[in-house]
Amino acid sequence: MAKSPASDKNANAADKATDNSAAPAPPHQIRLAGLGAMAKAQQQGSNANEALVNDGLAFQRKSQAEAQQRLHEATERLTHLASDFGQQTTVRVDRLEHLFEDRVAKALQRLGMPTLYDLQALTERVAQLEAQLAKASASPCAAAAAP
Repeated sequence: MAKSPASDKNANAADKATDNSAAPAPPHQIRLAGLGAMAKAQQQGSNANEALVNDGLAFQRKSQAEAQQRLHEATERLTHLASDFGQQTTVRVDRLEHLFEDRVAKALQRLGMPTLYDLQALTERVAQLEAQLAKASASPCAAAAAP
């Protein structure tokens, strides 16, 4: 079978087309492909960088919120401990003060010093005696003036 010249031309064109795709690309196209790949990598890198920055900000906010929560809890615990300590100290100081007052009172009693109650009783007694004296001295004056 003989081939027609038209079919030979089509076959040669098809062979050339397949030969061009297998042939190495010119340097200019290689350079452009490299620049395109680099631009794509930079864009993806920029997007990745932004994502990392956003993740970092979210982590920082979460860490700060947790730190503030723990600080608040610690402050509450310390406030409670300080309050308890203050109450215990007040009770102990009151006990010590009462003990001191009792011992001073006993020492003064041994020395013969009158107590507060003794002084109050004496003051009341003096007031009663002054009233009786005033009444008694007013009676003779009234009796002497009457005759």
